[in-house]
Amino acid sequence: MSGRLLRTLAGLSVAGAAHAAANVALMRRPPVDPPPVTRPVTVVVPARNEREQIGGCVAALLDQRGVPALSVVVVDDGSTDGTADVVRDVDDPRVRLVSAPPPPAGWLGKPHACATGAAAAVDGDDGVLVFVDADVRLFPDAIAGAVAVLEQHGLDLVSPWPRPLAHGVAERLVQPLAPWLWATTLPLRLAERSPRPSLAAANGQFLVLQRRGYDRAGGHAAVRGEVLEDIALLRAVKRSGGRGVPIEGARLAACRMYEGWPALREGYAKSLWAAVGGRPAASVAAAAGLTAVWVVPAVAALRGSRAGLVGWLAGSAGRAVVAAATGGRSWPDALAHPVSILVFDLLMVRSVVGHRRGTLTWRDRRL
Repeated sequence: MSGRLLRTLAGLSVAGAAHAAANVALMRRPPVDPPPVTRPVTVVVPARNEREQIGGCVAALLDQRGVPALSVVVVDDGSTDGTADVVRDVDDPRVRLVSAPPPPAGWLGKPHACATGAAAAVDGDDGVLVFVDADVRLFPDAIAGAVAVLEQHGLDLVSPWPRPLAHGVAERLVQPLAPWLWATTLPLRLAERSPRPSLAAANGQFLVLQRRGYDRAGGHAAVRGEVLEDIALLRAVKRSGGRGVPIEGARLAACRMYEGWPALREGYAKSLWAAVGGRPAASVAAAAGLTAVWVVPAVAALRGSRAGLVGWLAGSAGRAVVAAATGGRSWPDALAHPVSILVFDLLMVRSVVGHRRGTLTWRDRRL
């Protein structure tokens, strides 16, 4: 490889790290002591076979401070493991259990469950809708903090990014990449102001929306067939004239998304194809770009290249900065960033191939 090309790749890695650091500095943050929420809030929890998780999730929701008009709608999405029984045992009038019928043609399971829960909400046009996955644990000021950002900046949607809990080599390699990707590639303040739907990042683990903005965007019916329904919902909000953005959420919530390599492998397989539109050419281009900028310099560094060392350290620094801002583990994990990229490349290709072959499933449903 020519020295000029290697210096270019290292320069791109440095630029990515600088951009990530700027995004971290500009990221919206909830107040440490948020004011009470004066509007009704409905939390929708879509749950399919979440017996082990749902009790802890609901308990954390009921422990929210500063949300006097709170209701929780748990949507049992065809569970067969007793999820509904756990919810029925919760002795609190703020919690309601709703059963979702099988998704109609054209709907995927999670968007349909979320739409079912939103339809059961009684928050009114002035209310706030919150969508939380069953494996997320909100901290006591989570909803009040997120609503404070929503109202202070006149937003229609905020996506607090929960602190990622990662155990074991596979989780520590892959899980931090999601916030790193948008922090490195998406200009947050521009994305917040711009009406362009393509400038969007969101995390469906924890979404907070103005009810009127949700309805104006068409709700989950507008994203009924989307695997990445969280990003699609933000894009629908932007198309309808609204605004939304990911915000700092490490102090608001935590989530261990996938436990172990098998769950992580299958979880990413179901969704990564959608990130590149299911197109093999786009998948190859994305994998090649990630590898060129964040793997090639590290390989060159191991062979004695100073430019390669600069690129490797810059990529690691960008990864560490984002991890620190999102509550992840910075060191020494960030030094393995090139390995993370290679694993991510493999997961992306596996996802696209599985989609083209029609073999992808999630929660016993074909995608």
